[in-house]
Amino acid sequence: MTDAPAPTAVSPVADLPFPPETLQAFSQLCVGRWMSLRSIFALDGSEEWHQSERGEVEIRSDDDPTGCAALTVSDGEGKPLSRLVFSADGVVQRAGGAAQAIQSGGWQLRKDGCLELRFPADDDAEVLERVWFIKANLRLRTTTLVDRSGTPQQASFCSEIRRVSSPAR
Repeated sequence: MTDAPAPTAVSPVADLPFPPETLQAFSQLCVGRWMSLRSIFALDGSEEWHQSERGEVEIRSDDDPTGCAALTVSDGEGKPLSRLVFSADGVVQRAGGAAQAIQSGGWQLRKDGCLELRFPADDDAEVLERVWFIKANLRLRTTTLVDRSGTPQQASFCSEIRRVSSPAR
């Protein structure tokens, strides 16, 4: 008797519009467990200019009293990393992350289905993040730290592939 391959789960996003046209549709596309590969680039001329890391990310959609959207991001072990709460007026609040404090920023969903986020950083700098889907199970993110003059100081690129079945343990 041969071992049959384990059945692959059907992606719950198959019926969602693509590219997403609303924040709610975008957030539903984000829900799931993702394999992640991120490259970080320091643009300050230092010798440690590049590093790459692999990881697992899990995103859940949470009930939010405003009725707009809320997402919780956890690592592969289930440890919460951050929570994003979106308001209909273009404000996003992020709790957790490196600062471990609540930050207010802005969001915009562009016509091409790309979500843009902006958060203030130290010393009048700003973090610009773009998240978009190539396909429902392939998500890309770029993050750029820009100083007050608009000069990029750090950048990262992340590709994430949705897990459609449980990882082998």
